Amino acid sequence: MSLPSDTAVVVITYNSSDVLDACLDSLAGVCAETVVVDNASTDRTSATAGRHLMAGQDLQFIANLTNRGFAGAANDGFRATRSKYVLLLNPDATLLPPADLAPMVHACETYGLASGLLVNDQGKPQYGFFARSLPTPASLAFEALGINRLWPANPANRRYRCLDLRPDLEAFVEQPPGAFLMIRRDVWEALNGLDESFYPVWFEDADFCRRALDHGYKIRFVPSCTARHQGGHSVLRVDESDRGVFWYGSLLRYSAKHFLTLGFWMVCFAVAVGSVGRTVVGCLVVGFRSDSKPGACRKIVRMYTRIIRLASAALVSGKVPDSSHRQQEVSAVEQ
Repeated sequence: MSLPSDTAVVVITYNSSDVLDACLDSLAGVCAETVVVDNASTDRTSATAGRHLMAGQDLQFIANLTNRGFAGAANDGFRATRSKYVLLLNPDATLLPPADLAPMVHACETYGLASGLLVNDQGKPQYGFFARSLPTPASLAFEALGINRLWPANPANRRYRCLDLRPDLEAFVEQPPGAFLMIRRDVWEALNGLDESFYPVWFEDADFCRRALDHGYKIRFVPSCTARHQGGHSVLRVDESDRGVFWYGSLLRYSAKHFLTLGFWMVCFAVAVGSVGRTVVGCLVVGFRSDSKPGACRKIVRMYTRIIRLASAALVSGKVPDSSHRQQEVSAVEQ
């Protein structure tokens, strides 16, 4: 096997100029192809990529005129490459030296998909972006109802978040984070890429991994390949109320696509009931805080009202309406 001639890295950006330099620096000489797919940034992301081009780094920059979402931009990146192995890497992630993707490539060749270990600034495993088990109706219902937050050690949450997985040992996993995920090209082609209906972000990686496992491929966690990861770089630029609607919308979309009717209904009901509870708690918290902004409670009510309507419509129709998914340009493109 020839390295790095068989390997490409696709970096999906949105207003990522403050983190892109470090990411691209860590990729120099690591792979045959580096592709940056930008989802209509309004900052200096294109100028940052241009500096690396002017400095002689071999990379391709794709400037989307609109925000294509994470899945759409990832598919753009795959189509722009020729390599057999393609690594999806977030712009706020940097490969740690020695930056050698060979162990992931070897695992990807054997099993179809591979992931590495994400660590924080202190070099500790980033458990918030750790591999998870595939979502089940119970795990998503517990998540929507807030049970996982109140009782994080419950059996459903322990299995869902793989709390017993050791970060120093190779293992087969079901749902690694899309922030550091390598996919063999024939797997991407067999599955027709990532599902772009998960827009702008969330659950598209879980959906892809589930479809890959259903097709008989496996996913190998390779902790010897490590990247430092900030986490939530682009997502946090989205207005909080929109962010909530997008997350719940993608959660419901995944449930509609992969769960039987009873499981889907359970998740819809949990989202609606949980949203009522979160509205009450959120407004109470706002009321007791002296630094709360004017209208904060109304904003909370509006957000969860949108989510309840989304869940109710899904429960009645059996499918998830587009809602606000494509009614406006949004800035979330990263997991």
